[in-house]
Parts: sequence; structure tokens; C-alpha cells
Amino acid sequence: MAARFDRAWTSVYQWPGMRSEYSWIPPGGEPTRTAPDQIGVSFSAHNALVYESGRRTIETDLAAGSVIVTGRDPITWLRVRETTEALEIYPDLNLLQKLVPGAAALEPVPPGRDATVLGIASILKRVHATGSTLSDVAASTLAHKLAGHLLDNYCDRRGQDAAPWVPTRLDRRTVDRVAAFVDAELSGVLTLDRLAAVARLSPFHFARAFKATTGLAPHQFVTSRRMHRATTLLVQSTARVDQVAHAVGLSNISHFRRVFRTHLGVTPGRLREDSKFGPSA
Repeated sequence: MAARFDRAWTSVYQWPGMRSEYSWIPPGGEPTRTAPDQIGVSFSAHNALVYESGRRTIETDLAAGSVIVTGRDPITWLRVRETTEALEIYPDLNLLQKLVPGAAALEPVPPGRDATVLGIASILKRVHATGSTLSDVAASTLAHKLAGHLLDNYCDRRGQDAAPWVPTRLDRRTVDRVAAFVDAELSGVLTLDRLAAVARLSPFHFARAFKATTGLAPHQFVTSRRMHRATTLLVQSTARVDQVAHAVGLSNISHFRRVFRTHLGVTPGRLREDSKFGPSA
């Protein structure tokens, strides 16, 4: 079933090795809750967001594409002034233990950048939003990529041997550096050569390693970021659809509409109309 954008809407999928929950929540609703042991992405930007976790109340701004990791304590979202588009992933903790016996649970981490998680979440989001499919093999592959990344970055592995991850994947700093470059250059021309130069690799090696790390080919990652930015602009600004297209580097409006519908399941104008914000022309 394709996503709804005219009301609060949540879709849940159980995959081999993980569960994902995609939500579209208009502003002004009741507080919502994120369960423990999840890693999530906010595709929407938020100002003066207030949430509670571990008996602490925190107010912060949240950039679009931010990643939030919960530990044992859930998160209660108390004040959210903008429309929320988010995806939560609940990894199978048994899979983490299978890969690295004795590995600790997820350590909570404040919102921040993690382009590897963003890439994996973008693939799952497209399935939720458009009602398309993902094979068990593809989903299991993503679950293992995510598990390896979590073990390397969000679990206490002191005294544990490193898991046998694919040797061609990129380190987190390199992926995040490329993602930051993409976000800064979305309105311009982005080529494989430019991205590979940021990673300090040959285009061939970079393309293979980037996909092995994030699950997305570089061009797919760039397109996803463009559609995420376009969604934010359509819902949170009054820019016309053609202005939004130019802002994300797609000057051909017909092409922009086709790509957007492929990723969200609706046209840009329909999204804006359903979200009750700004002009639909």
C-alpha cells in the first residue's frame, strides 16, 4: 500500500534480520514514542524539537537526514512543530550476537550524520512510500550491512574480535564526507568523478565500495538526497514546484515529476495538496 500524505500514516514491514517503520506525521498531534534498540532517520528538518529520553528532556534542531540511535531507553517526542517524515529500523539483536558473540546492545547516540544508515534507510523508505517490493535476499543483505555498521559504530565491542565484514567497504568518515558534499551541491552538477575525488579514490573503486557500504550506487544515493530535499521544500516552504526542481538540480520539470513519483508514489503537486501547505502549481 502506498503512503498517505493527508493524515498521520505509518507502515510496518518485518524483514529477515530487521523491522522497519515508516511514518508521515502532520504537526500538532499527540506525543509519539520511539521504542528502545532502534536506529532511525528523520528525513524532515525540525526546529526547536523537544524530546525525552532516560529522564532527560532535550531541545534541539534536527537537520534533514539526521540519524538517531536509541539504547535501552525509549524516546518520547514531546514537541514537533513541522511535518515529520521518518523511518525507524529495529535490527534483530540475535543477528548482532550471531555476527559478534557477546556484543553489547546499541549505545544511545544524539542526532547526527551517518550516511551509511541514511543510504540503507532510503532504500527501505522507497518500499514503504510507494508500495513496491524488496526481495528477502535483498532485505537480508541490507540487514547484514546495517548490522556490520552498527557493530563497528554503535556497540561496545571491547575484547571482541572484529567481524569479517566485506573488505571493500568505505569507512564511516569517508561516506559521511561524501554525503556532506552531496548535500552541499544538490542544486549543481554531481558526477561520479567529483564524488570519487572527495573520497580520494578512483571512480571505479569508489562506485563499488560505496554501494558495498550503503546499499546504494552513488547515482541512486544522489537521487535519494535530491528527493528528500524536494520533499522538505514542498512541505515546509512556499517555493513553486519548478523552483523546487531547480533547487535540487533537476531543471527538466517533467523529469523531476517522474523521478519524484517513483520515490514517493505521488506527484510533487499532490504531495503539497495532501500536506495542506503552500501552492500546488
